[in-house]
Amino acid sequence: MAVQLPRRLARFNRVITNPIQDQWAWLLPPWVVVCHRGRRSGRVYRTPVIAFKRGRTLAIAVLYGEESDWVRNALAGGARMVRAGRTYELINTRVMDAGAAGGISPLGRVVGRLSGRVLVASLGDAAPGFGRGPAAG
Repeated sequence: MAVQLPRRLARFNRVITNPIQDQWAWLLPPWVVVCHRGRRSGRVYRTPVIAFKRGRTLAIAVLYGEESDWVRNALAGGARMVRAGRTYELINTRVMDAGAAGGISPLGRVVGRLSGRVLVASLGDAAPGFGRGPAAG
C-alpha cells in the first residue's frame, strides 16, 4: 500500500526541518543531502533525505510525490549528493516503481514501498575531501 505524505508537511519540512537537518545529514548515513539547481531560478538548493546505497546505486523514497521540487530539479538538471562527507554526482537519475527497481538495497526497497516510488541514480566517483557539499551541477 503506497502512502504519499501531505504537501502541507512537505512545506513545513522545507521551512523548519530541512535547515536543521542540513547541519548534520551530510555526515550520518542513511541521511544524505541532495544538492540541486532550481529549474527556473537557477538557485542552488540542499534537501536532506534518507537514501539507501548498494554498490554504485542509490535509492531515495519519493515520500511527497514526484511533484516535489527536489525530484523535478534532479530529473531536469542533474544533482549531486553529499553522504558521509563525500560528494557524488547522481548519474542516470530516474523515478520508478519501488517493486521494479533493480539493484537497490533491500532496506531501500522496503522504504520505497511505503511511497510506491523511488528516485534511483548511479553514483559518480566520490569527490575528494569532506565538507558540507558543493553547489549543484
